[in-house]
Amino acid sequence: MHGTRVLISGASIGGPALAYWLDRHGYEVTVVERAAGLRPGGQAIDVRGPALDVCARMGVLPEIRRRSTGLRGMSVVDDDGKELFSTTERTATGGDIDSPDVEILRDDLASILFSAGGSGIEYLFDDSIASIAQGGDEVAVTFLRGARRSFDIVVAADGVHSGTRAMVFGPEEDFLRHLGVYLGVWTVPNYLELDRWQVIYRTRGNTWGGMVMSVRDNTEARVFIGFHSDEPPTRLLRDSTVSDRKRLVAEAYADVGWEMPRMLEYMWGAPDFHFDSVSQIRMDSWTRGRVALLGDAGYCGSPLSGQGTSMALVGAYVLAGELKAAGGDHTAAFAAYERELRPYMTANQDFALSNKERMDAMMEQDPATAGAEALVDGPADFQEVINSLTLKDY
Repeated sequence: MHGTRVLISGASIGGPALAYWLDRHGYEVTVVERAAGLRPGGQAIDVRGPALDVCARMGVLPEIRRRSTGLRGMSVVDDDGKELFSTTERTATGGDIDSPDVEILRDDLASILFSAGGSGIEYLFDDSIASIAQGGDEVAVTFLRGARRSFDIVVAADGVHSGTRAMVFGPEEDFLRHLGVYLGVWTVPNYLELDRWQVIYRTRGNTWGGMVMSVRDNTEARVFIGFHSDEPPTRLLRDSTVSDRKRLVAEAYADVGWEMPRMLEYMWGAPDFHFDSVSQIRMDSWTRGRVALLGDAGYCGSPLSGQGTSMALVGAYVLAGELKAAGGDHTAAFAAYERELRPYMTANQDFALSNKERMDAMMEQDPATAGAEALVDGPADFQEVINSLTLKDY
């Protein structure tokens, strides 16, 4: 494998994890990221099942646990702030408090994975892939800033709206399955003085409601909102600015109660505001020639799966491992990557669809009379799906 050059597009979760493993397997690794540095903000995400094993093998699991959200529990409130439900056994985002799973902010996990890779990995920030031309022996890549280089393998780990995937596999519309929901996330001061606590504001109808949770030892809080819209992401997101997206959130939540008006005020000045569709990527193949897809770029499960981060971590470990096992033969390695992971990724995607049906049914009920505890009672087969894959040793 020494001398085999791999370019990875994307430096969020899957990209740095893959870079770590490939570097240790003897590959020459370059990661290109269009942002000027590691991107701030994002959701609270979860490391579960075999992904915990991946992180343990990387030696980063203790640090991930140290920087976890550390929530003690959650409550559900109505328009007036009246508590409808409270528990110290579970949270809506992290599941059972006493489980081995770890909930951590996306940007914190990205920072840990980036640091774990070490100095042997080349990072190109503030740049991206402008064009790809595959030949028999290599991939010719032109970067947006004008540089031209050749690689033996290219891996797209640049998210659900992957530009690299579009260049090689075709337009996003061919693979993206919009689930009818949009999600917004931003940081606010912890003015509610939450102590490692999560509060869900329960609504009914078009808006899924708001949620706020204290993070980073209660020094700040993250706000999450969702609302229904069948507008395709290719139309709603492609030509919209950050201000346009903030305006959509403000309009969707114009008439709601509790603390949402104040949280919306903070949204306008939030530099880490993130807004995207709740969607899946479904593809018949994750590889073409010398190009492979990793994580959300190839098999996004959507936030409704609760498994997007774990899927990316597991995918990175298996893809790197199969390349090592095949002695650098990308054709054999890519085929093994698909065989090993497709049933697992599909099961997680299917779980997200059943979870959406459950959540949609909940949103149709009156918050004053519905059992708010159902918001955190996940489907019984969740752990079975999570733990249905056993990692190979490479």
